[in-house]
Amino acid sequence: MTRKFIIPLDLQATALTRARYQRLSPLYDLMEGMAEGRYRPWREKLWALVEGPRVLEVGVGTGKNMPYWPKGLQTLAPPARAGVTAIDLTPGMLDFAHRRAKELGLTANLQLGDVQALDFPGHTFDTAVATFVFCSVPDPVLGLRELARVVRPGGQVLLLEHMRSANALIGAVMDALNPIVVRMMGANINRRTVENVQEAKVQVESLEEVGMSGIFKLIATRTN
Repeated sequence: MTRKFIIPLDLQATALTRARYQRLSPLYDLMEGMAEGRYRPWREKLWALVEGPRVLEVGVGTGKNMPYWPKGLQTLAPPARAGVTAIDLTPGMLDFAHRRAKELGLTANLQLGDVQALDFPGHTFDTAVATFVFCSVPDPVLGLRELARVVRPGGQVLLLEHMRSANALIGAVMDALNPIVVRMMGANINRRTVENVQEAKVQVESLEEVGMSGIFKLIATRTN
């Protein structure tokens, strides 16, 4: 199938996001150290849903999901017919991911890449996975549409995300704090990710609130 390459709508915003995470990459695991204890069971639960054998992880970061990659895929080398391909926007993050893969003894196909413009032909993967990624993608709907494009019909797009609270007061506070948090951490805390998934016209198969009264959600979808 001919590759359809989509150019990000806002190259400046994408470059700014890359620069922020490049700056944060040496400190990223330390910054999230306390929160990671809460996230680990959610990551494990998400990855237990993955259907292979061709899996794409976007926003691999420092490789925090690697311990939960399906056991049968951890030593397979894509881009053959099976294995995990993992991309990240930021070279600094990928450096740490390479180190983690080596420590865990994994065969990892790690690449620089932008979820808004994936450099893969359509229907390449059986499943695409993202954890805490769409809080920082400049155009999240575009990114979600790209995931749907590169996953085969009937395949999975699995997301673990934090988003704006449905509580009016808490949501308003998150809106007010968001500009500060973005500058410091790179992530938006008031994204409406469920609505973005629906706008991207990806079929929601299940939606589970996993923490903080619905701020954290596990979203399982199927491509058309």
